[in-house]
Formats: sequence, structure tokens, C-alpha cells
Amino acid sequence: MTISNQTRDYSLTGQDSGPGFAPSQWYSTPVPRKRLKELMRRSDRPSLINYGSWFGTVLVLGTILIFTWGTVWAVPTAILYGIFYGSGGDSRWHECGHGTVFKTAWLNGFFYQIASFMSLKNPCLWRWSHTRHHTDTVVVGRDPEIAFPRPPSIGRWILNLIFVPTLIDELKKMVLLSLGKLTEDQKDFLIEADRQKAYRISRIHLTILIAVTGLSAGLQSWLPLMLVGLPTFYGSWLHHILATTQHAGLAEDVPDHRMNSRTVYLNPFFRFIYSNMNYHVEHHMYPMVPFHALPALHEEIRKDCPPAYPSLWAAYREMVPAVLKQQRDPYHFIKRPLPAEANPTPDYQRPVLQAAE
Repeated sequence: MTISNQTRDYSLTGQDSGPGFAPSQWYSTPVPRKRLKELMRRSDRPSLINYGSWFGTVLVLGTILIFTWGTVWAVPTAILYGIFYGSGGDSRWHECGHGTVFKTAWLNGFFYQIASFMSLKNPCLWRWSHTRHHTDTVVVGRDPEIAFPRPPSIGRWILNLIFVPTLIDELKKMVLLSLGKLTEDQKDFLIEADRQKAYRISRIHLTILIAVTGLSAGLQSWLPLMLVGLPTFYGSWLHHILATTQHAGLAEDVPDHRMNSRTVYLNPFFRFIYSNMNYHVEHHMYPMVPFHALPALHEEIRKDCPPAYPSLWAAYREMVPAVLKQQRDPYHFIKRPLPAEANPTPDYQRPVLQAAE
């Protein structure tokens, strides 16, 4: 087919918007009903261990940062604190947003609010944005969370290593929502019943940040901001590096998460910070399976999925050249190979794009 260099409209109200795929069109690897029910079972115990370890580490490192402030030991402490605060928080608002982390509902809600603030995300807005992301994963004109629209901006990706473009976007959202203003895209997915709540939460977040900034000015010290607010800037880089592997360079407009998502094997520390989201095909295929059960789900469906990447380096080694090529050819993408015994990708109606050789 002839390749067009015309870029697509990724907005939710533009020329490429329209109905997405029906739920029945999305492919899911068959899992025995009894086994799937076991995997979907929510439990407080593993989640309390994980979240208690994470939040406890944030509190301990924050305390150490206070007592070492002004010494050389504050530097490594701040780096570690930022990783647990910024990167660890970013994965955990996401998990709690699915409501699958804890069996006890109020624990989900508590950590969702805390982690959302730590990531400077409006929990009400992002709950509905992320719902759409799962309903229409990497469907152009439907998914509001496509991180690499084609042609991709390499400069923006590099700046996001210190969270600059994304954080500026989130701060803009916070200010506009606090004023009761929504963008046209936000109006497309944020239901009317939750809009006042979203406005109220943004006002609370903004008030806290202004208060912390005022405290820093009054004390003539950066310490308050290094504890609250700035860690999202200087500590989210690890999450960004890990999360970039989720969908970048893969197929758009295909109702098969095996084709538009990646599973990557990571070391235990990265998996802890990232809340097992490296099992991303599994997460999208069965989003109601809790994070702690994703490795077991991976074993259940792996024979029907493309092989997992053996490392973060292996994923980037394939992904980066594809993303660079998309700057010249926005219709280029990586076609993930399925095992011989796997079920094929279902037919779909959206335009067929040219796959990478």
C-alpha cells in the first residue's frame, strides 16, 4: 500500500476520533474460569506488605533527609527519596485506580489519594482517563494516554527524564481544574457527575503546594519543597524509563494487547518500584488481576503471547530504532511475533498500518 506522511490527529475530538472497538472485538487469551477467579482475588496481606514497605521507606528516607540536610549525606538520601516518592508513587496511583490492590475499599481509596498527589495527578480525572485507556488502548482519537503520538518527539522524551513536559502539563491541568475549566478532550471522558469533585481535588492539591512553597520561602530553605512537590520532578525519571516500554513503537488501532503492549522481565527492585507493570500485556488483557498476581497470570498465558523481552536493555534496543524511524515514517511500527501455537490476532476495521520488517 502507499505510505502517507500525513500525521494523524490524536485528539479525542479531531478528524481521527470516532467509535472505538467493541469489548467483544478485543482478544483475550483463554484462561480457565476457576483459575482466573483465583488470580483476580483481592487480598490485603500482600498489598499491605508492599505498600507498607514502600510508604514506610518514603517516611524513613524523608526523616533522614531532614536530619542530614546541609550535609553531603543529603544528596544520596534525596536521590533515593525521590525515586520512592516520584517513581514509586506514580505506579501506585495507577494500581489503586483500578481498585484491585486491597480487598478493603478504604485502603484502596486512601493510597489512591496519597499516590495521586505525590504524582501531581488529579485522581478523579485520571480514573476516567485511564478507564478510556483500557477501553481503547492505543486507538488513535480514542485513547487520551498515548505517550508517543507519531511522529514522536524525542526532545520531549528526553526532557521527561526529569519529568519536565509531563509535570508542566499536570500543573496546567491542576490550575485549570481548580478554576473549573476542562479541555475539550477532558470533556470527552470525564463524566458530568465527577467534574465538581475533580475541581475540588485540584484546589486542595494546589493549596498544599502553595502552602509548602510559602513555608520554604518563610524558612529560606529548599527542604520543605524537597520533601513535597519537587520529588515528583527529580524522582520520576525511573518510572518514565520503565513506563516508556509499555506501548512505544508498537501497533496502533489493533484490538489485541499482544500487539500494542510489551512484557519485559525486570529485576526485583525495578518490579517493586514499578508495581509489576512490566507485565503489561497481562495487565491490559486482564486489568482486574491485582499487581501481585501478574507474574502468575504471565505463566498462564505466555504460550499465547509474544516472547517477553529478557531485559530492559533488550526492549530499548528494539524500541529506540523504531521510534526514531517513526519520525520519518509515522506508519512504521514493530510487529510482535506470536508463537506457532498461539491464536491469531483478530480482524479489525481500522486502517491497516505497515509493519516493520
